[in-house]
Amino acid sequence: MRFLCLYKPSRPEGTPLSDQEMAGMNALIKDMRASGVLLATEGCMPSALGARVRLSNGTFSVTGGPFPESKELVEGYALIQANSRAEAIEHTMRFLRAAGEGESEIRQVWEP
Repeated sequence: MRFLCLYKPSRPEGTPLSDQEMAGMNALIKDMRASGVLLATEGCMPSALGARVRLSNGTFSVTGGPFPESKELVEGYALIQANSRAEAIEHTMRFLRAAGEGESEIRQVWEP
């Protein structure tokens, strides 16, 4: 099963990881790729460079960033392969230990 993990840090948007945190993250990514768990991962640029597009009652609206509720902003994602939801949660806990405080929403990817 594939799971999409959306990372929302508790630190202010754009705050870089420390050298130690980055080293831990790089080691984790290398390990998860080698084991076949990590299929893809990327970080997101700051919300100031983004846009939100909404369709309501047949009308589109576009709002440019930055977005004020930074605690709800997705800073990055990972697409992982796991045998169960419980296993996906375990992998996500490993990720959060490396990335630092925040939360990650896990959603199973639809597969026929």
